[in-house]
Amino acid sequence: MTKTVVETLAAFTHETTFDRLPAHVVEESKRLMVDSIGCALGGLSHPKGDIGVKFAALQGPGAPGEQATVIGTGDRVSAISAAFANSELMNALDFDAVLPPGHVSPYVISCALAAAEAANASGQELLTAVAISHEMSNRIGKALDYLRDTKDGKPTPPPVFGYASTVFGSAAGVGKVRRHSLETLVNDLAIAGAMSPVNTQWAWSVHTPTATVKYAVAGAITQAAMAATYLAELGHTGDIQLLDDGEHGYRRLIGSARWQPERITPDLGSVWYFPLEQSYKPYPHCRILHAPLDVLTSILEQHDIKPAEIESITAWVEGWVMKPLWTNRNVEHVTQAQFSMAHGLALGAHRIPPGKRWQAPEVVFDPSVIALMDKVHYEVHPGYTQGLAADAASRPARIEVKARGQTFTAETLYPKGSLSPDPSTRMTNEEITAKFVRNADGVMTPRAIDRTLDQLWNLDRVTDLPALMSTLCPR
Repeated sequence: MTKTVVETLAAFTHETTFDRLPAHVVEESKRLMVDSIGCALGGLSHPKGDIGVKFAALQGPGAPGEQATVIGTGDRVSAISAAFANSELMNALDFDAVLPPGHVSPYVISCALAAAEAANASGQELLTAVAISHEMSNRIGKALDYLRDTKDGKPTPPPVFGYASTVFGSAAGVGKVRRHSLETLVNDLAIAGAMSPVNTQWAWSVHTPTATVKYAVAGAITQAAMAATYLAELGHTGDIQLLDDGEHGYRRLIGSARWQPERITPDLGSVWYFPLEQSYKPYPHCRILHAPLDVLTSILEQHDIKPAEIESITAWVEGWVMKPLWTNRNVEHVTQAQFSMAHGLALGAHRIPPGKRWQAPEVVFDPSVIALMDKVHYEVHPGYTQGLAADAASRPARIEVKARGQTFTAETLYPKGSLSPDPSTRMTNEEITAKFVRNADGVMTPRAIDRTLDQLWNLDRVTDLPALMSTLCPR
């Protein structure tokens, strides 16, 4: 009898063990852990992260043996609540790693980490769950609509989009570290699909004022995944045909026009795709502005141009972002600054080192930054669709700066943090470490930072996850 997609994914989760992971998959999983936990530490200073921590506290400490740590606080709450808080912290600054369908790590790592701590799983088990959850999320995302789709040479973003489909990877990671049987894993995934949040990204992108919930409440996805796995343990069963039925199944439930399940299961377990598409953020801003920020920074540093000297900045950007979310010039909340192109380029022009300080109120609402926004303009890059058709990783960007009566221009095809034909665009382990240190500054002592980084980069040797989490405490 042919297995359903849910059954095939459950078997992949059950059969994958640490010793079967290729070395590059283990390495990428470690990189994601360092980056994500660092982003969570930085998120403590942001309202979204703070709200997540407070909401987790409202849900209480949970049952004995089912507790986990809220990163950077030392608070131990129920594992379900910790996953909620940590996902919101990881996503608060919009500094977290990017993988198609878009954002994945905050939803899946927060779940695997909380569940692994509660289950006293090993570092190897956690890394295995991280790899499984990213691979599964990437494959399912490829079967659905994508926000960077093009047709006939024009950007054609879908009418409904979001990251709800990561709920399957999240549930798989939890089930893996809780050492679920194959039968239970099947129901973990099937129930997770039935509890999946809706996709709200495009509604949020076109409505003003821009809501602070962003493209998804990260905690909602984690709670659905965590609840699904606990319900499966208690005996609930799910619809195992949910990912096979294109007419009435999951793709219909979340509003996707495309459904290509044949992209999910081929070579599953033998070929790992997510490390080839994983990118990291050097700026706490929407990924669409990273290539323009790279170019702007290079121009300003090369010619030592000060903000007061700038007459105008013109950016040529990706075509699908001409929506109110990105074209917004009325920034009223620090979260809105994560997406406004005018604000991002105006802030970048001040050459403040990228980090959590970019979203400090005194920086976001600095009169100099706000004034420079009026001098920022943007247009669709004429080579956007051609570049994307040639290489899905490309994000063509061109910047023109007028200053001192002169015009300075530069352009790039790939932003820093992506894998590309240019090796310099890859974010190195040293750069990810430096990013962690900047995010952890003021939260942990330098000694605790060094100790934590040593354990995270050697996570496969860690046998006591609660002890590791205890290092992620306030100064």
